[in-house]
Amino acid sequence: MGPPNQRSRESARLRPQVSLFFQTAPLSCRNRRTAGPNGAHPRQAAPPDSQRPAAGARWASRRDGRRRDRRPEPHSEAREGGPNLKEWLREQFCDHPLEHCEDTRLHDAAYVGDLQTLRSLLQEDSYRSRINEKSVWCCGWLPCTPLRIAATAGHGNCVDFLIRKGAEVDLVDVKGQTALYVAVVNGHLESAQILLEAGADPNGSRHHRSTPVYHASRVGRADILKALIRYGADVDVNHHLTPDIRPPFSRRLTSLVVCPLYISAAYHNLQCFKLLLQAGANPDFNCNGPVNTQGFYRGSPGCVMDAVLRHGCEAAFVSLLVEFGANLSLVTWDSLGPESRGRRKVDPEALQVFKEARSVPRTLLNLCRVAVRRALGKYRLHLIPSLPLPDPIKKFLLYE
Repeated sequence: MGPPNQRSRESARLRPQVSLFFQTAPLSCRNRRTAGPNGAHPRQAAPPDSQRPAAGARWASRRDGRRRDRRPEPHSEAREGGPNLKEWLREQFCDHPLEHCEDTRLHDAAYVGDLQTLRSLLQEDSYRSRINEKSVWCCGWLPCTPLRIAATAGHGNCVDFLIRKGAEVDLVDVKGQTALYVAVVNGHLESAQILLEAGADPNGSRHHRSTPVYHASRVGRADILKALIRYGADVDVNHHLTPDIRPPFSRRLTSLVVCPLYISAAYHNLQCFKLLLQAGANPDFNCNGPVNTQGFYRGSPGCVMDAVLRHGCEAAFVSLLVEFGANLSLVTWDSLGPESRGRRKVDPEALQVFKEARSVPRTLLNLCRVAVRRALGKYRLHLIPSLPLPDPIKKFLLYE
């Protein structure tokens, strides 16, 4: 900083330029809080004391003014009557141009479950040709087929009728969801069974990052899970989360959280947990992968038994894993007492069952059953009832 005389000369030189700026610059370039309506400073035209508001009112008005300044202006297209979001979705994802998607009576009837209207409309060739058309219906935003809409709402009679009229069961919406997946997500067992009987893929679509089995295991819908297993769903892994991706990203996508068995234990859904094991789910899932080894060092679960203990599951979860042949030596932390657990919420009874099972050799009967089931493989377990064996042995192999 220079001497006082030099600073005064610089101020005198810059004063005319600053004055010229405030006279010529638009109001948007100046400080709106200090500029009056005509560009003049408020102090130049101060009101008399009798007309001045109280201090609290002045602060409130300033605060409201700042809020108004920060309020975003409406979008120019919306202000000028431009296209809204629903119209944009129609233009981007509908099967036909916007002018041909105005007639959505077929989709609206599927949404409300109006079977009579569906029958009337599908008597015409123009509507039969549009039975698989993706369109935005009256109460929706995402373009969907009538079958997907009916499955979402749980109208089983409409789902069955649309399938008999030629609707494709495995078509996906813009999110990659099949009609079966949305039926499972919304808890509609009847619609899910109709779709499975019509040949819908029980594993959903590879374009979506979840499967019907995974969702049913998470929310505890054992009835839906049983139907999916009966039609051949994969119970071991949410394979949509483990695509063929090159390392190192593939190792991140093969962690324990993609396993339906793990997610059912994490949400304490014992019935779903047992159904998955009976259907052949691997009780030692991810025990040999590189993620498992890294998980021990990070403090995260490395196998299903480890996860069951860490999530504080009941002793019944541990007993089932032991009964279905889980490798107990995979849990490496030996001192599982309260002083070593830290933030882990291990159930004391479950911990006791685990310690007893690891200290006592398994029975020959249990080892034989596990060996026979592994020899058959999970994709042939459903053939056990047809084996030429006594019924008690069949039930024994099926854990019934």
